[in-house]
Amino acid sequence: MMKKFLFVISAAPYGNESFFSALRLALQLQEQHKSAVEIKLFLMSDAVTGGLAKQNPAEGYHLQQALEILTAQGAQVKLCKTCTNARGITELPLAEGVEIGTLSELADWTFAADNVLNF
Repeated sequence: MMKKFLFVISAAPYGNESFFSALRLALQLQEQHKSAVEIKLFLMSDAVTGGLAKQNPAEGYHLQQALEILTAQGAQVKLCKTCTNARGITELPLAEGVEIGTLSELADWTFAADNVLNF
């Protein structure tokens, strides 16, 4: 039986470890339960900047890499369009597999999810 997980991430990508913790859990779920999970991530507020391409963190974790691993393994990742517009980043290149999404899509994802996790 497929379990559907929705991660709603609002934390700034490199401000603390909340964003990274969400990605770590999503990756672990995919690794442990492979074909039995469906992972969706919706990035809102300052988290949307974590979906941009060409990240080059000086040290520590690399969010773009983690997002690209998740999408390569079948996870869907969307950035809130209102949030990207507000930050002037809607037209910037995104990490591989990351797309711009809408609140309507988030509502559908939330309705269909078995579990919603907020970070």
